[in-house]
Amino acid sequence: MKDLFLTHVGQTSDMPLMMEVERAEGIYFYGPDGKKYTDLISGVTVCNTGHANKKVIDAVCQQAQKYMHVMVYGEVIESPQVKYAVALANELPEKLSTVYFVNSGSEAIEGALKLSKRWTGRSELISCRNAYHGSTHGAISMMGGETFREAFRPLLPDVRQIRYDSIEDLQYITTRTAAVLIEPIQGEGGVRVPSEEWIRALRARCTEVGALLIYDEVQTAFGRTGNLWGWQRVGVVPDVMCLAKALGGGMPLGAFVSSSEIMDCLKRNPVLGHITTFGGHPVCCAAGLASFEYLLESGLHLKADEKGEQFVQRLKNIKGLKEIRRVGLLLALDWGSVEMCNRVVKKLTDAGMLTESYLFAPESMRISPSLTITSEEIDSVCDEFISILSEL
Repeated sequence: MKDLFLTHVGQTSDMPLMMEVERAEGIYFYGPDGKKYTDLISGVTVCNTGHANKKVIDAVCQQAQKYMHVMVYGEVIESPQVKYAVALANELPEKLSTVYFVNSGSEAIEGALKLSKRWTGRSELISCRNAYHGSTHGAISMMGGETFREAFRPLLPDVRQIRYDSIEDLQYITTRTAAVLIEPIQGEGGVRVPSEEWIRALRARCTEVGALLIYDEVQTAFGRTGNLWGWQRVGVVPDVMCLAKALGGGMPLGAFVSSSEIMDCLKRNPVLGHITTFGGHPVCCAAGLASFEYLLESGLHLKADEKGEQFVQRLKNIKGLKEIRRVGLLLALDWGSVEMCNRVVKKLTDAGMLTESYLFAPESMRISPSLTITSEEIDSVCDEFISILSEL
């Protein structure tokens, strides 16, 4: 299987992890030989409600038996889409009441960028340094790291980057600006939380010049930060919000969300201003809705802070660890250097604990397990973690 994987499946790097997955449950997955792995990143915050969540699996099976793909998105009424959109709108402010489903986070970003250009009639787009927004052409144009962009130029024109959390740089947002795209908490930047002063000033500046404020909540939504939505940490509502990852409960699903007034501009001049074949696939929406309902019923998002702090208290005194940055159950363990972080990640991975470094903070390691992780499991993980790293 490993040789076939390398030969016939397109690769993303010269160093794939080569962990073969047979099944998964909770915070663990298992190889065909029965080897148990601890998933410390939950599919990069996809599996917030745990691997093999029974409510999600039942929803997938029930919907698959009714119907799967029927028609391109937005043309016929499919109840999983409608029910999920209503459930999301019920937990969001009125100005975020209309959901446009797509397939992924990158597609959500693409849709939001098109929406901002269409609504404002402007072309300039602004993002932040050290931001990650996806790998499609528009999304990568907004990315905050030149290493990932330079090989694919020319990219979108009229794109500007500003410094995250810089009041001074807000001057570059003008009446030419269609939208400012930010992460309310930077993920791949290594869990960076902006000041409330900056977020409020950014909101005010966008309102002043008529630019849309877009939040990329692909990593930070669905309870990861201790709230349902990352922006609730500061209470500043965007004009457009992009969702994916945990949105689908383990199935591929993305969305951009805005007001009906703004979203309606995609319906005309031209008609079909944005379209997708598989966006909002009924099975994916059924899975996402089941996962969202499970999250709300269990209150997992309300326990993320406590669980994240348990990790901090257990791990903060490990030799060589410089800093832990945390929001909810999203942690960055800073080892002070890329070399040290790589050594730690390899040591843990070799021992069956899946983790990774952050793209724009390669000296920091990600911990973002499923929100279903228990206090006992955290203690067990930390005991093993400390034991493995004692040999460094």
